[in-house]
Amino acid sequence: MSKAIEKIEKTDAEWQAQLSPEQYRVCREHGTEPAFTGQYYATKEPGIYRCSACAAELFDSAEKYDSGSGWPSFWQPADPAAVGTQTDTAHGMRRTEVHCNRCGAHLGHVFPDGPRPTGLRYCINSLSLDFAPRDDAAE
Repeated sequence: MSKAIEKIEKTDAEWQAQLSPEQYRVCREHGTEPAFTGQYYATKEPGIYRCSACAAELFDSAEKYDSGSGWPSFWQPADPAAVGTQTDTAHGMRRTEVHCNRCGAHLGHVFPDGPRPTGLRYCINSLSLDFAPRDDAAE
């Protein structure tokens, strides 16, 4: 069951002070990191992926898979209310942008070419994520 999302709003100056220049470019200016360069694209450890701007829980490693795209890919968010989408027509393409519903940070894009059961591929920039490992050995 989804919880109400507490929105976070900051000025550009506040975001620039909090985020690295690379994170700011991706999260606040809708940038993209080059494929196969992000720190999480090949991560296989169990854990939770949080928004690097506001720490909202976005994706669980149980829904992560290797799409071959060079970015961390997930077939669904940890909580559907955690992420939002909007149409992106930049770069002469029509895509669906994914953003954090808590702070509005740009995360990446979602495509309809993912695995079952959703058929979706949330293609997410590592710079917009922080990873919190968990010990699944006891589960």
